[in-house]
Amino acid sequence: MKQGTNITIGLVLVAVLAGGGGYWAGKRGTGASHDAGANVGEAGSSAKQERKILYYRNPMGLPDTSPVPKKDPMGMGYIPVYEGEADAGPASANQIKISTDKVQKLGVRTEAASLKAIDKIVRAAGRIEPDERRVYTISPKFEGYVERLHVNATGQAVGKGQPLFEVYSPELVSAQREYAIAAQGVESLKGAQSDAQAGMKQLAESALMRLKNWDISEEQIRALAKSGDTKRTLTFRSPVSGIVAEKKALQGMRFMPGEMLYQIVDLSSVWVFADVFEQDIGLVQPGARARVKINAYPDKEFAGAVTYVYPTLKAETRTVQVRIELPNPGQLLKPGMFAQVELAVPARSNTVTVPVSAVIDSGTRRIVLVQVKDGLFEPREVRLGARSDDYVEVLDGVKDGELVVVAANFLIDAESNLKAAVSGFGQAAPAPANTGSSGAGHKAVGTVDSIDAKSGTVGIAHGAVSSLNWPAMTMEFKVANEALLKDLKPGAAVAFGFVERQPGEWVITGIQPAPANPNTVR
Repeated sequence: MKQGTNITIGLVLVAVLAGGGGYWAGKRGTGASHDAGANVGEAGSSAKQERKILYYRNPMGLPDTSPVPKKDPMGMGYIPVYEGEADAGPASANQIKISTDKVQKLGVRTEAASLKAIDKIVRAAGRIEPDERRVYTISPKFEGYVERLHVNATGQAVGKGQPLFEVYSPELVSAQREYAIAAQGVESLKGAQSDAQAGMKQLAESALMRLKNWDISEEQIRALAKSGDTKRTLTFRSPVSGIVAEKKALQGMRFMPGEMLYQIVDLSSVWVFADVFEQDIGLVQPGARARVKINAYPDKEFAGAVTYVYPTLKAETRTVQVRIELPNPGQLLKPGMFAQVELAVPARSNTVTVPVSAVIDSGTRRIVLVQVKDGLFEPREVRLGARSDDYVEVLDGVKDGELVVVAANFLIDAESNLKAAVSGFGQAAPAPANTGSSGAGHKAVGTVDSIDAKSGTVGIAHGAVSSLNWPAMTMEFKVANEALLKDLKPGAAVAFGFVERQPGEWVITGIQPAPANPNTVR
């Protein structure tokens, strides 16, 4: 009993000494400890005052904010955004925030939208063809035989009036004799009665007209009338200087009336047929100046003018033919050559323009990223007009002087995913195919049916989804990342959000245990 009392007294003394030592140590550091504590208290108080809530953002990253706390249809609470965090995120749900370091690493470059006159150049592929008005065919109008060829090769150059070939025709010999006899009769009846003289003149004129109708030259007719001697053969001459494009005549061959024996093409001027795309044809008018380049002469440029725009469109290529007339000195331009054609379109008045590289074109929408301030970007859907090589007219969406991203805009797209920002300003519009996002996300609840971690897919038997007019069914979803499959087990009730990344590919972007008794998700 006495021993227990001593132990108790010893413990009490130790406690008293410890308390006294602590009091003494505390008294020695009172000044410094008080000041430090006061500073910490003030800093904590100041931090609490600065952490003012600006708004609440959607927990799934959708473009939806709220000034007051609330929950989304899956029961997830909206996340508060504090005043001190305003610089760490966008001030608007439609804006994209990229850190300054990342902006530099991505190589983001901006340029101000400006007022410019769009100088439009329409480019088209073309081909050289002969001028149809300068193609001549030699076709005798009587039956006969080719006696001799003076020009016997296709592609040979000929001059105007140069002999091409000689023909023999019994009909031609007979017609010459008739004319010679009639001409002599006219001479012999000069002193006769007027009726006989008139009849002979009429016969001579009829024979002469027959020879002219057979394209016998005036020179040959005069020689025939002067000498009265008929010739066995008749020489055909070239009607123009040019190239023998086609030769069917063979020495000794028989030909029929109207049969083509030679075709001569004058290549002093040629046509260029350019295929202009449907969207550019409204800019091309007859008289427009054209520049033509040929691969065979890379250092030369040929100038011409549009003479005709054809009224029909080729359905296979969605192009309209445009005809350009070109002079061809030295005959450098050969029929069949390919050509690159540039058609100058009159400049339009000053309009708001941005560089072509600033436009992200998904095929259904055209988006420009506008820099609101350093590191903060806002995607805007724009309506475009005329386009030149470097600039495009913006009819709506961007104002003069606003900074637009002209380099690394696709990298910003990938960095931010644009899932909320791009789709937020056009819910009814289809998603851009090249951004990997789908417009607004959809929500559903259901039960996990199967999990395939290797392929990153999960099968879910979900309820009806009214945003897509889907009935309840079981289907397979992909997951945005493997972490979403963690802790998932078959049979688990889940609530999840998903988007259509591309047609028919549905991707889960968030998943969590389902709230009690969820049915249709709206």
